[in-house]
Amino acid sequence: MGLSRVRAVFFDLDNTLIDTAGASKRGMLEVIKLLQSKYHYKDEAEIICDKVQVKLSKECFHPYSTCITDVRTSHWEEAIQETKGGADNRKLAEECYFLWKSTRLQHMILAEDVKAMLTELRKEVRLLLLTNGDRQTQREKIEACACQSYFDAIVVGGEQKEEKPAPSIFYHCCDLLGVQPGDCVMVGDTLETDIQGGLNAGLKATVWINKSGRVPLTSSPMPHYMVSSVLELPALLHSIDCKVSMSM
Repeated sequence: MGLSRVRAVFFDLDNTLIDTAGASKRGMLEVIKLLQSKYHYKDEAEIICDKVQVKLSKECFHPYSTCITDVRTSHWEEAIQETKGGADNRKLAEECYFLWKSTRLQHMILAEDVKAMLTELRKEVRLLLLTNGDRQTQREKIEACACQSYFDAIVVGGEQKEEKPAPSIFYHCCDLLGVQPGDCVMVGDTLETDIQGGLNAGLKATVWINKSGRVPLTSSPMPHYMVSSVLELPALLHSIDCKVSMSM
């Protein structure tokens, strides 16, 4: 790490600042209720939702050639077909998809303590939101949690040539804020994208949000720091700056 103070912090969005996993789970529960009450599915409802969850986890698409609504409606259509058989049911798939999507967006909330932390941090350093994913999906989440006003800039991977962990997107973020990689800290919950990306770009430090306390594999990228909550960040940044002061 360099001997300059932290001038900018890049934050991941999903499961770092907002509980995307929890919101998605609530969406799935609403779909299960719909399938059981309106369509009289029993055990099949949970099986369908489990299948969709697997399909979501394996998504891989080119951001400029794919409509996310079509892709995700197809996940539901395929899961229903695989579970129930019979003719394809696009209408039911659309109903499930839009219920899941609307429910999860309703639960994508920036908590008050997170808002307060961002507000205080921004008095000291520049803040940037750096999130991977489809443009439409991520912009809808940003709108839903109303986080725009807490950041100096927002960068969505699906709008760029490359996403995290490519160094280019981190250099783009630095350019937007007028800082050098050695001035910046990346904060996120995913070792393979947030942490590896920060390491690839030569950032001052990487901070892994490890809510579950899991031990990373020896083959995983190794973060400079690990915390269990994003709310621990201000104290950590203070200790990083103190180390710089003592070294100068």
